[in-house]
Amino acid sequence: LSYFTLPFEQIPSHFDEDSVEFLGDPIEYVVELAQKKNSQISERFPNDLVITADSVVYFNHRIYNKPRDLAEAQRMLEELAGSWHYVYTAVCVQQGAVKLSEVAETRIRLHPLTSEQIQLYHSHCSPLDKAAGYAIQKSGSIIVDQIEGCYYNVMGFPINALHKLLLPMGID
Repeated sequence: LSYFTLPFEQIPSHFDEDSVEFLGDPIEYVVELAQKKNSQISERFPNDLVITADSVVYFNHRIYNKPRDLAEAQRMLEELAGSWHYVYTAVCVQQGAVKLSEVAETRIRLHPLTSEQIQLYHSHCSPLDKAAGYAIQKSGSIIVDQIEGCYYNVMGFPINALHKLLLPMGID
């Protein structure tokens, strides 16, 4: 958000993401997460413009959220290594009764990785706060082979999707 010249305050949502069940459609799932987070915060700040987002990794009909521990992070990257997968981020904006959402989709292929390479990567990057246990920026750039779509989406916040949502709100 610092790319924009708008003042903002970051407020964590206390919405329980585990309460949303994945029913097979990654776009519907990530939109529901972002919208429920938004509703929870908008209730507390009904007069403010509230922006929320959520990102997931999707591969082989499965959602990869943030790993619970290092073993799960290791397993996730072993499964994704050498293959194409998708990163979906839903952005939701709400001000008063107006609520809009947008989804960014990016296709990523990781290099084939050995268990040792994944462990080395995780020793330089905390995987537990990232969907599928990896990030594209900094040391993550070495494990990414190709990207099709929005880089900022993979970083966790698609700037262009937010821009599209802010325009109808009168913000450019």
